[in-house]
Amino acid sequence: MEAESEPYVRLATLRQLHRVVADLNTARSLSDTVQAVADGIVAGLGYELACVNLVRPDGDLVVAAFAGNTAAEALITGRVGSRNSWERRLSMGERWGDLHFIPHTEGWVLMEDDVPQWHTEGPEPRFADEWHPSDRLYAPMYASGGDGELIGVISVDRPRGGRRPGAWAQEALTMYASQAAIAIINARLRSNMQRALVRLEREQQALRASEESFRQAFEYAPSGMAIAEMGGDQHGRLLRTNDALCRLLGRPASAMRRYSFADLVHHEDVGTLLRTSAEGGRAELRLQRRDGTFVWVSLRNSVVADTADGPRFLLTHVEDIEERKRHELHLAHRASHDSLTGLPNSAELRARLSARLCRRPHAVRATAVEALDAAYEGVYGDGVTYDDGFFGDPMGEGDPGFYDHHVHTVAPPEGGAATADGYADDGTKGLAVLFCDLDGFKSINDRFGHGAGDAVLIEVARRLTTCVRDGDTVARLGGDEFVVLADGLGSADAADLAVRLRNAIIPPIRVDGRAVRVGASFGIGWAECGMSVDEVLQSADQRMYIEKRSRSKPHRRAG
Repeated sequence: MEAESEPYVRLATLRQLHRVVADLNTARSLSDTVQAVADGIVAGLGYELACVNLVRPDGDLVVAAFAGNTAAEALITGRVGSRNSWERRLSMGERWGDLHFIPHTEGWVLMEDDVPQWHTEGPEPRFADEWHPSDRLYAPMYASGGDGELIGVISVDRPRGGRRPGAWAQEALTMYASQAAIAIINARLRSNMQRALVRLEREQQALRASEESFRQAFEYAPSGMAIAEMGGDQHGRLLRTNDALCRLLGRPASAMRRYSFADLVHHEDVGTLLRTSAEGGRAELRLQRRDGTFVWVSLRNSVVADTADGPRFLLTHVEDIEERKRHELHLAHRASHDSLTGLPNSAELRARLSARLCRRPHAVRATAVEALDAAYEGVYGDGVTYDDGFFGDPMGEGDPGFYDHHVHTVAPPEGGAATADGYADDGTKGLAVLFCDLDGFKSINDRFGHGAGDAVLIEVARRLTTCVRDGDTVARLGGDEFVVLADGLGSADAADLAVRLRNAIIPPIRVDGRAVRVGASFGIGWAECGMSVDEVLQSADQRMYIEKRSRSKPHRRAG
């Protein structure tokens, strides 16, 4: 099973990957884009040296950018390697998905070919996965996925840490190479489009002559393109769309002319679209297909101005990023969820709990009607701030003269925590935190092995999930500990929920043809503004141990 720190490492890697990918899109020219590709590998992916080789029109590859060593950059930048030599390299060694790794035991035969290369010094490896100075790792860049036209090859050297990249680093490099290919293609496309736009602006008298050149670039662009009106009653209406955009949205060109992007955008992304249209900038949003589904796109606007009348239309570049978004969501889910049970992990549990808490203590326990009144009437006409628990800085530190939309979390009386054995319920509803520890689980691990223990944990997770409401959270802290967050419960409700959850766990579990049983001890704590996440979990944990000790050992064991 993964170490507890692994989700944080993955989240940090994902954030760094997002940052360097974003930097690719800020470069304005092709040369800047290619250099940004090399710099991003050194700055964000953990390699000390990186080289970008681009395919020339004659098929050979030229070193277009280098990062990490100025001496090596001066030595090989601009040098050319033949296509045959590169194809030989990409057919050797080991395949790591879309990557090509040539270990030093095979790469010595390449020392004399015509591919520009640098030489690094270093000791012999001391263990199997240590990086050797003569190891080579290549990430090909293709025009459209792994089966498209080769546009270049990224080569990297000297991973920080001195070890060969693992599965997570390989996946990050593969994704980066895919985004780098898109950035390079887009830089070339932008260069062509910008030249066409300059001609449109400076040569109004030669508009007819340049129209064919613009039409070719527009119609045959590999990604979606559209021209929309600016100003007037028809502001935003699409005047022309190319085949790539029509295919992406599943709509014919004749139908597209009846819409604007505002008609097609997801309702949650309308604000993003309006800001992008006004600024002539870039945004990532969802557009609706003809079948009603939505596709993630990257939308870039260029405002084309008429010298006499001001802005006339928007030239919009629409790129399909559905696959990248799906991959990002997958990586984010893996970083925030337990790999065994699929439940939210400790980091995700803490994030959800932290979102409900603020540092302002003693939030008033208002009725539902009073809470609603306070939410809308926290400041009265005389300018006096009333201590209703709904006004001021949610963290208790800011200017009390601004309205606070944070709804404070309160707890039932008597400290906001109780065991499952009895409650004095005054009707207060709060966020219950049920800490669950399995009884008898260690004996199952010891007697039948960790495989059986994992199967028990998976089944317990399933049973807990089926017993809670859709809006509740069931998370695994680690080992045989689970936490349930259930909002809107009173003391008696929480006690009933603990009983239902325990009764769901107790029935026998079939593992490898045998029936095993585990019990469960529950401690019920309450989240309340003014408490930290650690204090909330510690309170529920302590209540669990009190509840566990209150029952005799034979009643706790299941086995």
